[in-house]
Amino acid sequence: MIRLQDLVDKIKAEMDPAKVGMIVCHNGVVRATSRKGEPAEYLEIGVDSAAWNQVLEEGRREPGISHVEAVLFTGRREVGEDVLLVAVAGDIRENVFPVLEKTVNRLKKEAVVKKEALLEKERAVGRDH
Repeated sequence: MIRLQDLVDKIKAEMDPAKVGMIVCHNGVVRATSRKGEPAEYLEIGVDSAAWNQVLEEGRREPGISHVEAVLFTGRREVGEDVLLVAVAGDIRENVFPVLEKTVNRLKKEAVVKKEALLEKERAVGRDH
């Protein structure tokens, strides 16, 4: 399984030290609750590959950015498991932090397909059958 450190190592192996002053990272995991606070059991994750690639390519073209790398773990992901890893490298924090945030938000909105399995709904479905 790919780790966040693998993304950082890839960037370091390819980067031009004259253009990179920082690498920032995101490691998204499956929470035990939905955003509304409902208990969650797991996530089912899929990806729109075309949208995924487009978001990454656009991030790489942002001013001061040299690398944008990301991994999405698809399929059933249990509470506590990694879902989304993103690493962005560039010149200065004023350029790099906003691209990390923008990339994560766009990937989740435009490229990630997710279905939450909430505990209450799962139990209700079980009772109906």
